[in-house]
Parts: sequence; C-alpha cells; structure tokens
Amino acid sequence: MSERLLLKGLEEEVYTGSYRGEVVGLSHRVAADLPGFTTEPDARNVEFTTAPYRNYRVLVDRLMTKRCRLRAYLRDLGDYTLVPGGTLSLEESDDFVLSNPKNPYYLQIRDTYGTSVVTASTHINVGIESPEDLLRAYRVIRCEAYEYLALTAASPFLKGVPTGAHSTRWATFPETPRDVPFFRDHDQFVQWMDTQLKLGTMFNPRHLWLSIRPNGPDTPYEIVRLELRICDRISDPALIGAVTAILEARVWQVLEDPTLDPLNSYDEATLIELARRNESAAAHRSLDAEVTDWQTGQTTTARNVLESRIASTTQTARQHGFDEHLEPIERVLKLGNRAQRWLAALAEGKSVEEVLTDSILELNRIDNEFDPECPSPAEFLVGGAAT
Repeated sequence: MSERLLLKGLEEEVYTGSYRGEVVGLSHRVAADLPGFTTEPDARNVEFTTAPYRNYRVLVDRLMTKRCRLRAYLRDLGDYTLVPGGTLSLEESDDFVLSNPKNPYYLQIRDTYGTSVVTASTHINVGIESPEDLLRAYRVIRCEAYEYLALTAASPFLKGVPTGAHSTRWATFPETPRDVPFFRDHDQFVQWMDTQLKLGTMFNPRHLWLSIRPNGPDTPYEIVRLELRICDRISDPALIGAVTAILEARVWQVLEDPTLDPLNSYDEATLIELARRNESAAAHRSLDAEVTDWQTGQTTTARNVLESRIASTTQTARQHGFDEHLEPIERVLKLGNRAQRWLAALAEGKSVEEVLTDSILELNRIDNEFDPECPSPAEFLVGGAAT
C-alpha cells in the first residue's frame, strides 16, 4: 500500500489568565489585535485554528505558531499567560463574562447554558471526501470517542476543589440535542438537521454539540470532514499529534474495511445508550473507567481498549507512513493523563493552586522547547511576578 495522508485541521480553545491560575477575560482584546484569533461567548477563553494539512509536522507547527503568538501577546499585555485545563479550575463565581454583549447567539448561549459551556478543548478535524464514508466513520468513532477523552482528560477541578471527575468539562457539558441519531446515510442527516433547525432545538447547523460530528462548508448539505470534539484541551504538542494520528489511523481502517459499522451489530437506541454510558464513565475515571467495547461486547477498562487500539492502529499508521507520531500515547498509558497526574500531585500534599501554577510553568517550558519563539517561563520568573 502506498503512503497517503488525509487532510487534518486543529482547533484550540484555551483560557487566558495569570501565572497563578486565575482566568482573566481577554479574548475580545486578543481577537481585536491578532488576526486569526476569535472570541468564544465567554471572554475568558479564546479560539484559534489551523488550515487543513496532510503532514503532521506542518500541522502541529502551524498550531504552535499561533499558540506562541498568543503567548507573546499576553506577556506584552501584562504578564498574562495560558491557563491549562478544560474547566475554570479556580473560579468561584458562576457569572458569565460576555465577550460581545451585542452578539445575540452569545446571549442565547449564556441564558440557556450558563457557565457549563465555558470550557477549553482541542477539536481535531479529519477530511473524508465521500459523505457516506464520512458518516460510517462518524458511527464508528462515536462509539469509540470515550477513548480520546480517556487520553486527554484534564479538568478534575472546579471552584478550587477536585470534583470527583477527571473531565469535569465533559461530565457537565450539555449534549445538544439529546439522542442524536447515528445517521444511516446522508439523506437522514440532512432531513434530521433541517427538522431540528425548524423546531428550534438547534440555533444553527453548528449547534450540534456531541462527541463527534459531521461538518463541512455547508452543513448538512455539503459535509467533508469529521470533527472530534470530546477531547479536553491538549496542552502537549507531541500528544496533539499522537491523538490526531490514532484518529486518522482508525479512519483509514474504516475506509479500508466497508464492513466496519456499528449498525451492522446493534440497533440505534442501543448505540446511543452505549456511547453515552462509555463517555460518562470516561469523564469520571478516564483510563480506569469501566466501558463496553462495542466490537466485542465485553466490559473492560478504557486503558485496556486503548492498548488494543494502539496495537491495531500502529500497523495501519505504518502502512500510511505516520506511525512514529503514535509514541506519546504509550507514555500517557504508562504515566497517566494530565488529570490523573494533577490528582496524584494533590494526593501528595499540594494545593489545587500549586498544582496549576506548577503546570502553567511546565507547559510554558514545553512550548518554548518546541518553538523557541514562544516566551520562556524564565522571562516571567525573573520579574518575580510568579513568586
């Protein structure tokens, strides 16, 4: 088989704030001053994206170029930085900080959902040309989306305390609408979304909030990419490439095996419940969650499923020439995801504030090592502001 790579694009939502972990609403200023950066409804996080690329190094480099540009802007604005995690870890207030009070969509989101949607995540888009192939990949990956959450869980805190979940973000994020079909074909997807928009259960075609969704330039009529939305924000650039790689490898397996389809084995209601149950388990216990493997029907841990997944996708990735990017996943399986490592530090006696402060400096250092254009944490520490 000749090497071939699919188009891939990344979206990052990230909190802005201080080196002490306090989240500060700056997205309206960032979006006004930096081309390519956009606001979210709440001003405390900002979004930026890449164009689609096939090459992994180019893809991650483009994301990191924007991330480092944002870091430099925040430093110059007033010793601000990026605050890791997928939830407002230290924020005591439930107040929504509107980035644009004149935007009716933002107002509607605030009034409908409140701060349950003020989260930070990494979305991964994979291009698939055929709508029917795309929807079959959607069906498979939706059954397996919990695996990606288990790898990337990074939101165990809220209001300064552990919540009992590893991904508080996903445990509380409002799935919208409820009971989204697995879509047997493109026609069903079009008809279903048209109905939702007429009923008002969705504000617009992007108001499809679940672990993964078909997307394109004219959703639902023209869909060209599969968007994985379940991951908490992935701070480590190497892990971003790894999670993208395991997703692409799994998509290739779907494209190369026309029989791979959950609807061949289960009815839709069963699949909806299976996906929801597995995602809830992964949100609470991540790699240690008890889940049901849709292909075997067996109950096991997310870690065991991922170990098998790595074994099967490595060969596919090797055939397509990108298997080297999978390596960081092995480290996560061995050492734990970010939420697990944060909770371990808490168990050793550190406070939530100390855990976050340490992580802010660590991740700043990792970004600087990846791209020297990123501000170094030493620049900030010399000034004594983080002491």
